[in-house]
Amino acid sequence: MSISLSFIRILFLTICLLFSTTFAIQNLEGGFNLINTAVGMLGGIGIAGILIALDFIFNRFNLRSFNTSILGLFFGYLMAQAILFLFTGMMNIDSTEAFLLPTRFLVYLFCCYVGMTMTARASEEIHVSIPFIEFKALSHKKKDVLVDISVLMDPRIIDLASSGLLDHQLIVPRFAIKDLYTQAESTEENVKARARRSLEVIKKLESLPDLDLRYVDTDFVEIKDPMTKLIHLARFLDTNIITSDLNRIQQSSVEGVRIINIHMLSNALKPITQAGEVINIKIQRYGKEARQGVGYLEDGTMVVVNGGAEFIGETIKGHVLSVKHTTSGRMIFCNASEEANLMMEQDFSPSLAELESHKSYLTY
Repeated sequence: MSISLSFIRILFLTICLLFSTTFAIQNLEGGFNLINTAVGMLGGIGIAGILIALDFIFNRFNLRSFNTSILGLFFGYLMAQAILFLFTGMMNIDSTEAFLLPTRFLVYLFCCYVGMTMTARASEEIHVSIPFIEFKALSHKKKDVLVDISVLMDPRIIDLASSGLLDHQLIVPRFAIKDLYTQAESTEENVKARARRSLEVIKKLESLPDLDLRYVDTDFVEIKDPMTKLIHLARFLDTNIITSDLNRIQQSSVEGVRIINIHMLSNALKPITQAGEVINIKIQRYGKEARQGVGYLEDGTMVVVNGGAEFIGETIKGHVLSVKHTTSGRMIFCNASEEANLMMEQDFSPSLAELESHKSYLTY
């Protein structure tokens, strides 16, 4: 990607230099001399600078926007040709007359502007794909999903891909594969183990028959940060990103790229516990408030039990009061059931034999 862009820029810089220098030598007084050559070279550098500046300005636009603009320009040109043809035919005027030049300019300018703006407004209804021109509704188009290296370390991506939701949409960048192979040769055991596990996940994804996993060779060598490189690639390909890194959600809003977090997706698919239900929960530690106990469900959901502090290490029943959604998942608040309270009262209430012994002990 970087090499091809550099080649194109150098090529057009050379063309601009040759054209501007030739034009200056042929049209300026003195012909071929040092001053005219310098003026021509400076003019060529200026023209090439404008072209490269326009390249950076239009860098945020994708190929679909470019195709839509070209289509609108073409429609505007046809409309201007039709208007001028009818006008000159009805007025019996030669279209090459000098006084018609401002009129022709205004008609072409107006029609091209109207054509481009109307096509831009209808961009959600018309899509032009190259090399074939195809009209289809963009509202039914699903964006491809670019794989972040962090999600390859999460085996849940295999289950998600097997569900069919990502069929013909999943894209893996080649530079991520290179990073994994580099990490697989690391001296740190943890890094090496994660990289090898990620490569195994890729092989399992390749074995899924209906997934149609694709690879893209586009790379941005000048960018060193992996996430910045991935976001640039997502903008270039007009795709979404799937990741398992919670810290990358805020960056997506800045860059204008939608990032799908597999943890949030997993939390959204968890069964919702409703108020009034009874759940079995093992109390593992004390809560922040008095007499509160904290336990965890099998999926990691935190459960805060009022009156559960007396049952540390035991499994009790709890009545669900409410469910609170947080950025890190769900929290369930409940009360210890009456059976648990009854057990606590039985544990702490003295038996009849104990009362008799105490009575005999206090009797003189």
